[in-house]
Amino acid sequence: MTILLVRHGSAGDPYRWSGDDVDRPLDAAGKIQALGLDATVSEMGQRVVRVLSSRATRCLQTVLPLGERHGIHTEEEDDLFEGAAERTTRLVRDLAGAAGDETITILCSHSDVIPEVIRDLATDGIGLSGGRGCAYASIWELTTTDGRIVHAHYRSTP
Repeated sequence: MTILLVRHGSAGDPYRWSGDDVDRPLDAAGKIQALGLDATVSEMGQRVVRVLSSRATRCLQTVLPLGERHGIHTEEEDDLFEGAAERTTRLVRDLAGAAGDETITILCSHSDVIPEVIRDLATDGIGLSGGRGCAYASIWELTTTDGRIVHAHYRSTP
């Protein structure tokens, strides 16, 4: 099983947004990034079986094209919301433990969460490749073997 830990696409300047930040949508660039993300996942050649997302509108919109293309309902997951790095790490480890072969589970989260999760997994001794980062719509591809994560590969914004 592969777990893709995805940062949401570009959503404009949060300081120019007047509403609740959870409702801030993708901007034009973010919508293009969401389509690029779908293309990147399709090229991986594995079956997407589950899509989970932070409840933030920008996260949900980032994975919407993926869910629609694969006929999968996106599940809102509080453990992926801002400030939930510890819970996200636990979720990732739990999903790895329930892994099936040749499938992809997609998780969409935030820039304050993803680097912490990768740091936690690195302390477990996983291999890291592809550089480091957490750019808009970037992907950390987490490879599982025997129910645990063994490698994380960074893919920059599609």
